[in-house]
Amino acid sequence: MSARKSTILASTVFVLLLAACGEVATLDEAAGYGPEPELPPPNETLVPTLNFVEAVGWPDGGKPEAADGLAVQAFARGLEHPRWLYTLPNGDVLVAESDAPAREEAGGIKWWIMKKIMRVSGSSHPSADRISLLRDADGDGQAELKTVFLKDLHSPFGMALIGEDFYVANTNAVLKFHYENGATQISGVGEKLVDLPATPPNGHWTKNILPDKRGHYLYVTVGSNSNIAEGGMDNEENRAAILQVNLSSGNVQTFASGLRNPNGLAWNPSSGELWTTVNERDGIGSDLVPDYMTAVREGGFYGWPYSYFGSHVDARVEPQQPALVASALKPDYALGAHTASLGLAFNTKSLWPAEYRNGAFIGQHGSWNRRPRSGYQVIFVAFKNGKPVGPPKTVLSGFLSPDDKAWGRPAGVTFAKDGALLVADDAGDTVWRVTPAL
Repeated sequence: MSARKSTILASTVFVLLLAACGEVATLDEAAGYGPEPELPPPNETLVPTLNFVEAVGWPDGGKPEAADGLAVQAFARGLEHPRWLYTLPNGDVLVAESDAPAREEAGGIKWWIMKKIMRVSGSSHPSADRISLLRDADGDGQAELKTVFLKDLHSPFGMALIGEDFYVANTNAVLKFHYENGATQISGVGEKLVDLPATPPNGHWTKNILPDKRGHYLYVTVGSNSNIAEGGMDNEENRAAILQVNLSSGNVQTFASGLRNPNGLAWNPSSGELWTTVNERDGIGSDLVPDYMTAVREGGFYGWPYSYFGSHVDARVEPQQPALVASALKPDYALGAHTASLGLAFNTKSLWPAEYRNGAFIGQHGSWNRRPRSGYQVIFVAFKNGKPVGPPKTVLSGFLSPDDKAWGRPAGVTFAKDGALLVADDAGDTVWRVTPAL
């Protein structure tokens, strides 16, 4: 056996031994959903709960399971860690093939464990650092054209088109490129609009962007550099926040803060409010803390790192900030503990039956530190009068194999021009297309 294989084997065995330790959830996963989730006392253990899943990809002909009345098919296969999606006005679909950037070593046992978990779960290979274009010209629900749209990026994620200006959020900067309608590629380096926080270890590397409706501003998600600011708040400047970038001046200001790791961004079509999905903190048990989606209030503070789901204090964080905790806003809707809820897309498409309109689809990447597992699905949450109501409805499942491996992991979600739901599956290297069944 080679030295490299021996090292991988030893690392895997060590992580497996750690994974055998830790606690087990006392609540059903459903208890962590809704506007009033159950929040039991924290359960911090000497060994954090680890329950990672090995990513193996889909078997030949394999695909997720669609809910009754829905159908799923592969829109495009053979991608390289497709993480995020964007649909251009002409119907072309862009996919960010991206992974975490090469990072400086942070040191310590926690960082070492995280590297081993990422390797096993399929998220440790070098980032493809490109955006590919998918085109379904004949309308059969499968992209017959797959070509490189932009390359030589740096862990790209969010995308946005404003007029002829195409914006890309790299992990460390927002870039602007000239786009012509129907173009299948963009050449050139691009113009840097603004730098984004990316100091080591750049713990939450994904940066999403969304323009306002007039095209004057870009809203940018920036996750925290740590779990609970254990490296100090000096390392969290302009992080755990949604930033507002003035496209004319390049001026950057904090729009909302205390959001540990925001990912999805979307305008609520009913209320006009900005909404986001947020991944919450780890290390205090399988039942805590629920991820969430919420309307984002300008100037609002949402608790991180001092508290969660409003004023529930995280006693691990020192020094505390009681005044900030008192001002912390409670999120609108919990999305389950450790579900890693990423993608967010509001649905008003006429293609869908009434039960799937006036609500949001959410891609849940899935847990690595909850026993039993949570997430690994796409869900729909209904809205009424601009607010989420009722329990979530599972739209797409079956991402885990019978022997408890990951065939796929849903991440970004968006809509095709015809109203079909598109789902980026970064462990299955596929973009799925979900529609009402014929």
